[in-house]
Amino acid sequence: MILDTIVNAERYASLHPLFPQAFAFIRNTDLAALTSGRHLINGKDLFVIVEHVSGRTREVAKLECHRKYIDIQLILDGVDEMGWKPLADCQKPVSDYSAEADIQFFDDTPASWVSTPVGAFCIFFPEDTHAPLVAEQSIHKVVLKVAVV
Repeated sequence: MILDTIVNAERYASLHPLFPQAFAFIRNTDLAALTSGRHLINGKDLFVIVEHVSGRTREVAKLECHRKYIDIQLILDGVDEMGWKPLADCQKPVSDYSAEADIQFFDDTPASWVSTPVGAFCIFFPEDTHAPLVAEQSIHKVVLKVAVV
């Protein structure tokens, strides 16, 4: 898991072949003008999901993981307090992994909580679980989905 501000995004471009395109999209797009939902950037390999939703409590948020995609979650408005725990340490799956939805949920308690303000992003790799959208207010964010190579 990586937490940083968008000003430093270029430092991470070399971590994945599609990260330069993902960060260029962030730099060159009026993200606030994007409508909620999915927007393709590079077909199924790189797309963005725009969310404008009410926050939830820590108790309601479930840890989740993805195998096919890396998440780059950038906060546009609000503060998203995301839970995190290594996937290897999760012992309480809610259900089996869904390949179709590329998600699995867990009842484990996060090892830590990361307060992610406007202009900050978290990168979650397949070995990370995360519990997003924890806030007392609404959250406007973009989640770039980057296919694992």
